[in-house]
Amino acid sequence: MIEIKTEDQIKALVLGATILGTGGGGSPADGLKMLSDVLRKGKTIKLVDVEEIPKDGFVVVPYDVGSIAPDIKTKKPVRIKEPIRRAFEEMERIIGGKIVAVVASEIGGGNTPVALSIAAELGIPAVDGDLLGRAAPELHQCTVNILGIPMYPSVIVGESGNVVVVREYADIDDYEAIARYLSVLSGKYVSVVDTPMDYDKASKAVVRKTISTSIRLGEEVIRARNENRNPIDVVVNVLNGWKIFEGIVDKYKWRDEGGFLKGEAFIKGVGEFSGRILRSWIKNEHIMVWIDDKPVVMPPDMFMLLRDDGEPITNTELREGDKVCGVATKAPAIWRTPEGLKYFGPRHFGFDYDYTPVEELVKVV
Repeated sequence: MIEIKTEDQIKALVLGATILGTGGGGSPADGLKMLSDVLRKGKTIKLVDVEEIPKDGFVVVPYDVGSIAPDIKTKKPVRIKEPIRRAFEEMERIIGGKIVAVVASEIGGGNTPVALSIAAELGIPAVDGDLLGRAAPELHQCTVNILGIPMYPSVIVGESGNVVVVREYADIDDYEAIARYLSVLSGKYVSVVDTPMDYDKASKAVVRKTISTSIRLGEEVIRARNENRNPIDVVVNVLNGWKIFEGIVDKYKWRDEGGFLKGEAFIKGVGEFSGRILRSWIKNEHIMVWIDDKPVVMPPDMFMLLRDDGEPITNTELREGDKVCGVATKAPAIWRTPEGLKYFGPRHFGFDYDYTPVEELVKVV
């Protein structure tokens, strides 16, 4: 078990999780506030390995669904101040069993703290892992879909007052549409608690050690800053990845479309990348990346933009004129399987490419 009980630990966790959030994953400022509030209340955030989950209860998945775009004009008045807590309470009533732990839906600076904070508030542990291994835009990108584990029953709660129970859904496309539409109705996002799993199912579905990896990544970046070492090199080393670009954001346009932030960023290379152009197609997160119109990162592999000090830049904060470094790394192995690529490969997002692993692409671009 790992206990998180200091501000330094949560700062490292949110920093590392935001890097792994690949431009999305929720607001790190909100995530830091959530976890700081928990510590101020005297609570301890407890992380357990999958093997430590009690076998006599359920693991559930709490998270938020919605666009990561800034607040929109249609945001409605708040009637439910803690929608995630309300969703959790409703889920307990539905399953009629004991919830013994939570697992994060994904790794991101905002969405991972949602799971950790509600667990600490309720005095139960969070699993050191998640159901994705990074951040991604849709409910399709969840390991349980690969394994045939249903995400229902589900409770979806909006701040504006909607409380919806999904007892079953026809398929994951419909479930995504239901949750996304409710987020639009709420004006921003909805809180969800779903995927109640017993020990056996959770042990198959969890991508392990991703939260402790986030902490270690954040700690290493902070240490590099303090020791005047290059934080970008640290990120590359910790993630066994590659620095694939450095440049200035030349053009970045996005829109809030159907509950997603969608857009493209164009980056002009500097230094050794001078004269080259990187393009990233964004759906909340960086999804597909080209250099000089040749693919260099395909989903599900990971791409992130960092400042020179190793600070990750979410796609809500990215601005034209920003100096950035691009880092790429491999996705968890489960996403590189044929069934994983069905939900998270290039063709899922409308790109007519056969998936090629990033370690092969970086050799030729």
